[in-house]
Amino acid sequence: MAWLIQTPVRRRTAALGLTAALAARPARALPDSLDIADMTWPEVRDAIAAGRRTVIVPSGGIEQNGPHMILGKHDHIVRAGALRVARDLGDALVVPVLSFAPQGRIDPPEGNLRFPGTLGVSEEAFGGMLEGIARSLRATGFRWICLMADNGASQRPQERLAARLNAEWRREATRVVALDRWYGAIAAQDAWLRSEGETDASIGTHAGIGDTSELMAVHPPGVDLTRLPPRTADLPALGATGDPARSSAARGEALLAMRVAAAVAQIRQARGG
Repeated sequence: MAWLIQTPVRRRTAALGLTAALAARPARALPDSLDIADMTWPEVRDAIAAGRRTVIVPSGGIEQNGPHMILGKHDHIVRAGALRVARDLGDALVVPVLSFAPQGRIDPPEGNLRFPGTLGVSEEAFGGMLEGIARSLRATGFRWICLMADNGASQRPQERLAARLNAEWRREATRVVALDRWYGAIAAQDAWLRSEGETDASIGTHAGIGDTSELMAVHPPGVDLTRLPPRTADLPALGATGDPARSSAARGEALLAMRVAAAVAQIRQARGG
């Protein structure tokens, strides 16, 4: 039975032989999905070899969004947005959404953490997760790593990480881009809503027309407007502002298009430079 026992050297040799055999096979057509979680490692390797060297790293958040919208709002919106950005670029892939984000002080709870279901991590924990993801993607062969956070409190740690890694990798080809224009497009969205007859009071600042409309566009089951109270004055105590009842999927598509265009433009500008 000695022939059944493989030494470590034999196992390594067999593994190297299998890797060589896989590498020698003709490349398959790239899969339809742009999410690397839906791909095998040879498919990721072949995609990079074919020129897909840009990768989008979306991060969302699990937080309360009033009585009418699910906790995973950010995740659904940023995933849909990241896939659209990748499609528009034509040479990018996407990684799964990082769901956990900074939400402020946990004890005693503040902000969204005052409501059941909100999950918060420290800025250091969030930045550490992003750093591990970025370093993994660099080792894989990606050269443009684009961090795309949908949560406001995630912007600062994401920008700090990008600056630190770019300084560390300044003599290399790899660059990290903090897509601040994705989140910053909210100002243009609000301006567009005002041109549609809305006011700052009706637009709101959290779980209002913008957030609700975007989720209606990308994940309709996540919104139930019948759960809104009769009076908008009662909404702040329930975790939302503005008048979400004036939301629509059509508005959500228009608003999301603004953010996607802003992110695509930022990536193209960075790569062109």
